[in-house]
Amino acid sequence: MAVLTTVPPPAGETTRPKRRRRRERPGVKGLRRSLQRHWTLYLLMVVPLIWFGVFKYIPMANAVLAFKNFNVTKGIWGSPWIGWKNFDLFFQNPVFWTLVKNTFLLSVYTVAASFPIAIILALALNEIRNGLFKRSVQLVTYAPYFISTVVVVSMTILVLSPRLGIVNEGLGFFGVPAIDFLGDPNYFRHIYVWSDVWQTTGYSAVIYLAALSGIDPALHESARIDGASRLQRIRHVDLPGIMPTAVIILVLAVGNIMAIGFEKAFLFQNPLNLSQSEIIATYVYKTGLLNADFSMATAVGLFNSVINLVLLLAVNAVAKRITGNGLWS
Repeated sequence: MAVLTTVPPPAGETTRPKRRRRRERPGVKGLRRSLQRHWTLYLLMVVPLIWFGVFKYIPMANAVLAFKNFNVTKGIWGSPWIGWKNFDLFFQNPVFWTLVKNTFLLSVYTVAASFPIAIILALALNEIRNGLFKRSVQLVTYAPYFISTVVVVSMTILVLSPRLGIVNEGLGFFGVPAIDFLGDPNYFRHIYVWSDVWQTTGYSAVIYLAALSGIDPALHESARIDGASRLQRIRHVDLPGIMPTAVIILVLAVGNIMAIGFEKAFLFQNPLNLSQSEIIATYVYKTGLLNADFSMATAVGLFNSVINLVLLLAVNAVAKRITGNGLWS
């Protein structure tokens, strides 16, 4: 019969088993290394993240108000639950399709007009070799972005005034009778969109100019050696170079297509053009603040946000499939 014997460990060693060093996953290791190297940049991100959390994400919990019959004395969480009733009332409202149509058409018109014009302006500025003239044009086109929306609306109303407006004065010089542009609903969308184009095109062009500055100059030199004209270089070098930026901006614009600005539409609005100027944002303001129906206003706003989210995801998926560029690529 064999006898098992234990061999004592050498002097200075213990019988305690060795601990295996825990291996960090590559992602965790990379994050820790990035935090150590760029901790100042992450520190700068803290304040914006807190701002978004406090003013954007935490208030999202109050969207439950859309499913309740709000009572001021009971508060948001103490008000009785009514489910989808607010949404049913909104969908059955005779103005529902009018609001959706006005909001959608105005937003699509704005994107269709402002998106290509900003690209064209950036391409044109990029071809200017006279530095003084280029900076002057940039200043003139960029400055309107800093003008308040209220001031822009006031200027537009004065310019289009039937009696004292410059436009009607010019039409009267050619014998054309004065036109009440703001009183005719057919002119509302054109006034809204082109005033917005005038105000924001210069700012949008700066983004494309930044993208154009990142294109390798060797590509232009090669195209010039091959005999490409200026238009051919724009088509085959500049446009492909800014395409990723343009796709992202277009996706974000379409994702906000139902969240068109409230201020300008409300300021341009009057009883005569209400048939085309009444959009979801102005309806939420009138329902929630003027009529004090906070539950219905929250339901309408939540419906609008869900539509925007669906459009954003759908357009991003299509852009990713067609161009290979997207928000999360």
